[in-house]
Amino acid sequence: MTAAPATTERPTRLARTVTAPLLFLFILGDVLGAGVYALVGELSAEAGGMIWLPLLVALGMALLTAASYAELVTKYPQAGGSAVYAQRAFGRPLVSFLVGFCMLAAGVTSAAGLSLAFAGDYLGTFLDVPTIPTALVFLALVAALNLRGIKESLRANVVMTAVELSGLVLVVVLGALVLGRGEGEVSRLADLPPGTGVAAATLGGALLAFYSFVGFETSANIAEEVRDVRRVYPRALFGAIATAGVVYLLVALVAPAVVAPDDLQASSGPLLEVVKVAGGVPLEVFSVVALVAVANGALLTMVMASRLTYGMAEEGLLPSVFGRVLPERRTPVVAILATTAVAMVLTLTGSLADLASTVVLLLLFVFLSTNVAVLVLRRDHVEHAHFRAWTPLPVLAVGTCLVLLTRQEAKHWLLAAILIALGAVLYAVTRHRGREREESADLER
Repeated sequence: MTAAPATTERPTRLARTVTAPLLFLFILGDVLGAGVYALVGELSAEAGGMIWLPLLVALGMALLTAASYAELVTKYPQAGGSAVYAQRAFGRPLVSFLVGFCMLAAGVTSAAGLSLAFAGDYLGTFLDVPTIPTALVFLALVAALNLRGIKESLRANVVMTAVELSGLVLVVVLGALVLGRGEGEVSRLADLPPGTGVAAATLGGALLAFYSFVGFETSANIAEEVRDVRRVYPRALFGAIATAGVVYLLVALVAPAVVAPDDLQASSGPLLEVVKVAGGVPLEVFSVVALVAVANGALLTMVMASRLTYGMAEEGLLPSVFGRVLPERRTPVVAILATTAVAMVLTLTGSLADLASTVVLLLLFVFLSTNVAVLVLRRDHVEHAHFRAWTPLPVLAVGTCLVLLTRQEAKHWLLAAILIALGAVLYAVTRHRGREREESADLER
C-alpha cells in the first residue's frame, strides 16, 4: 500500500529541501554512478561476454531489498536509515551501531574506490597524473561541495545524472551502429571465461554487478530532508532502480558484442573501448562524461555517509561531536570532514575491484538486518499510512544476501573487519562518555 500524504512531518534540524524529482535523480545518479562505467571490465573477467546475466540477477536482488527500504523509510522517515531500523527492531544498541557503521564504512569505501576510478584511464585521456594524489584532491573537492549544502549537492547531481545517463545511451547507440555495419560479434554474448560454468559466472559476476546497483539504500539517510517522503519515496526508489537496470542491460548487450571481453578486462575505462571501435565521437568527450559519472557517484555516496554519521550521532550511537551542524549552511560539518578523511586513507588500501567487493560485503550485512527488521517491525503499528512490501520479498532478499556472502574472498573480509574494529573503538568511546554523563547527573541530583 502506498502512503497517503501526511498532514505533518517529523521535526528536523536539517533543511527539508529535497523534492520528488530531486529524490528520483538522487537515487538514479547514485545507482548509475560508476557501476557500468568502471566495472564492465571486471564483470567480463568473471562472466566473459555474458555480463548481462549477472546484471539481470543483481537487478532482481536489488529490487527485493528495495521493497524493504520502501516500507521502512515511509514508516520511519528519519535520518540514520538502517541503524534506526535495527534499533527499533532489535532494541540492542550494539546491533544498531554495527548495522549503521557497516553502511557508513561501505559508503566511505565506495567513495575511495570511485576516487581511484576517477584518477584512472578516463582522466588519463587528458592528463598524465599520479593516481593516489589525484584521488585525494578529488575527495577534497567532493567534501567542499558537500559542505555547501544538500540542495547545492543535489542540484549538481541533476546536471551530472543527465550527463552520465546520456553517456550510457551514447554507448548503446554507438554499439548498435557498429553491429548495424556488420561489425562486432553478437555470439560473444554467450561466451564464458575458459573453465567457468554458467552458475559460477553468474554468482561471481553478480557479486560485482550488485555493486552497480547499490546506492539506492543511501536515500534512506536523507529522509528527513525530503518533502512528503511517505508519498514520493516508493515511486522515486523503484523508478530509479528500474531505469538504471534497463540502461545497464542495454550496455551489457552491446559492449561485449562490439569489444572482445579480453579487451574490456584490460581497460580501467572499458566503455571508452566501445567508443574507440565505433569512431565518430572524440574520446575526450566521452571521457568527460565518464568522469562526471564517477564524480556524481562519489558526491552522492559522501552525502549519504555524512548524513548517516550525523543520524547515528543524534541517536547516541556515535560521539555527539559528529552531530555538529554549520549554523548557516545547516550541513553536518564534522561528519563530512571525518568521512572524507577515512575515504582518503582507504584509497591507499586496494584496487577498485577489491574496494567494490568490500563495499558489497559490508552492505550485505546491512541488507540482512534491514530485511529481517521489516518483518520484525510489522508488529509496530504507526498512525500514518505507508508502503507495505509483500511478505515473501524480504524473505527472498535474506536468501540472496546469504548466497552472495559465500562468494567473498578472505582479503575482503579482512578489510571489512579492520573497518568494523575502528567502529568498535568509536562505539566504546561513545558508551564510556555516556556512562560518565549519567554518573555526573546522578551526583548532581
